[in-house]
Amino acid sequence: MKYWLFKSEPSCFSIDDLAKRPKKITGWDGIRNYQARNMMRDEMKIGDQGFFYHSSCDEPGIVGLVEIVKTAYPDDTQFDPDADHFDPKSSPENPRWVMVDVKLVQKFNRVLTLSELREYPHLSSMIVLRKGNRLSITPVTPDQFKAICNLA
Repeated sequence: MKYWLFKSEPSCFSIDDLAKRPKKITGWDGIRNYQARNMMRDEMKIGDQGFFYHSSCDEPGIVGLVEIVKTAYPDDTQFDPDADHFDPKSSPENPRWVMVDVKLVQKFNRVLTLSELREYPHLSSMIVLRKGNRLSITPVTPDQFKAICNLA
């Protein structure tokens, strides 16, 4: 099993939005970074766990836990000219972008803020804590995953 961190701006899609979805499942669409796409396509498996992270908000941080319930498949927003994530260079015959389905496992009782995560030296190697990190999906080590679950 692998562990991940999924970033989303709560003004676009929050953990509460996920909780309202049928069966608490959604396709994690709109990823337009090749490195993140490759992780979804090549590494994510059913049963992998991930943190749901709210970014670009007043209090960025980890707000819950999700599980991969469907492996990578073409992201249909790349084909829709009216979608925010439309890619005119992509086609159904040659899709560039994929998504996975995630299911809400748990919404945490509190936000584990970015500043709080920085207080723990054993979490210092987390990619989300690095300056300039812009990836919306990043791997998390088993030790980091366990430590964060204990904090939550």
